[in-house]
Amino acid sequence: MTTAPLIGAGVIVPTGDGRVLIGRRTTAGEPPTWSLPGGKVDTPGESFEQAAARELAEETGIVLPAGEMRVLGVLLDHELGRPRLTAAVLAPPSLAAAEVTEPHACAGWERFPLDALPEPMFYPSALVLGSWLTDRPSALRPGTYAYPVAR
Repeated sequence: MTTAPLIGAGVIVPTGDGRVLIGRRTTAGEPPTWSLPGGKVDTPGESFEQAAARELAEETGIVLPAGEMRVLGVLLDHELGRPRLTAAVLAPPSLAAAEVTEPHACAGWERFPLDALPEPMFYPSALVLGSWLTDRPSALRPGTYAYPVAR
């Protein structure tokens, strides 16, 4: 039996002053981690940028235009026993207040300096941040592949 791949987007929301938005991920059945906003591409015809804007609004209440989002790369891993394809999406800088709209999955949002990111990081979020912070790329586990977008 073939298991359908997961396709999603992780959203980097910089502040413009050297910080980034990260949430305390508390998904049932998983150890707590820190995570970027993001989630599945689940609407027919939805682009990575549109999914990123929608997930950001759903998870944090922050509304930013999909047209100002930029895909930095695509990451493929098999950590869940099936393919998971994650687009690393860079949002425009924002200092908008982030709300906890999904308390079953997130215990709060904070903005962290890039030189003091919290641990442990949700693996797809670590990969997405590695696509953006090219001076500090994340170590790829076996079965993980990173495809930067040509500029």
